[in-house]
Amino acid sequence: QVQLVESGGGLVQPGGSLRLSCVASGTSTSSEYMGWYRRAPGKERELVARISRDGTTILADSVKGRFTISRDNGKNALFLQMNSLTPEDTAVYYCTARIYIGYYVDYWGQGTQVTVSS
Repeated sequence: QVQLVESGGGLVQPGGSLRLSCVASGTSTSSEYMGWYRRAPGKERELVARISRDGTTILADSVKGRFTISRDNGKNALFLQMNSLTPEDTAVYYCTARIYIGYYVDYWGQGTQVTVSS
């Protein structure tokens, strides 16, 4: 069974940095793409960043220049380096991966809380 496990969330002061990690277990198939979404209190879930197997990236306008997404295909791992964090980045961050198991399935992690506050 495929599982995505996130780590690296926490409390950080404005202007600080965090690095999120996500590892997909239960499969040896490299994901078609992996990404990060977030849901802030009272808001809908939104795409933060996504990266394809070939390294093509998509970043939300709100995080361009501050966040960097990367992946390790060999380990089916995903990373999000977040710099210059602001209180508006406070949210639960979810890892997602589209994996082919005979057909494509979108898997989701449980989420990791990121809180930016002084």
